[in-house]
Amino acid sequence: MPRMTDGDGTPVPQRLLDAATRLFAERGYDRTSVQEIVEAAGVTKGALYHYFGSKDDLLHEVYARVLRIQQERLDTFANADEPVEKRLRSAAADVVVTTIENLDDAMIFFRSMHHLSPEKNKQVRAERRRYHEGFRALIEEGQREGVFSTATPADLVVDYHFGSVHHLSTWYRPDGPLTPQQVADHLADLLLRALRP
Repeated sequence: MPRMTDGDGTPVPQRLLDAATRLFAERGYDRTSVQEIVEAAGVTKGALYHYFGSKDDLLHEVYARVLRIQQERLDTFANADEPVEKRLRSAAADVVVTTIENLDDAMIFFRSMHHLSPEKNKQVRAERRRYHEGFRALIEEGQREGVFSTATPADLVVDYHFGSVHHLSTWYRPDGPLTPQQVADHLADLLLRALRP
């Protein structure tokens, strides 16, 4: 996206995404109009349509930006020169922390994914599948090496961990007793305990 900025130096696409994220989280995707988004961002509808083809594109980008960060970080962990157990634990904890850091995005997405066009829905599913496949590959590597138990299929282990991640937005509170890193450490440790031979 072009990096057009306004007086405060914030790129217009970022302002639009920030406004949309806030409004989608507060009101819901279906109860938020394009007009409300552009007013909250302090731009015109023309500016929105210059960067995003539709409100649907904004919803897609809310989730896609988090998934891009998570995919880049997973690739870094997966390719590190470290034992597979350490690489998997790092990836398992990281997806929890990055989800909590972007909790509104995650909540909006899982609450509103059904509003995406069929094409965008298919694209998001493919992006998420790529991430899950990379995560599963670490589990399978550890299973082949005998570091992890083969008693549970790798696909089920992935579903187990991501079931917890996908529910974070329903219960995690920033003012609660656990920091994002503490939650991440607990869930990553649970995963590794479940994989011990």
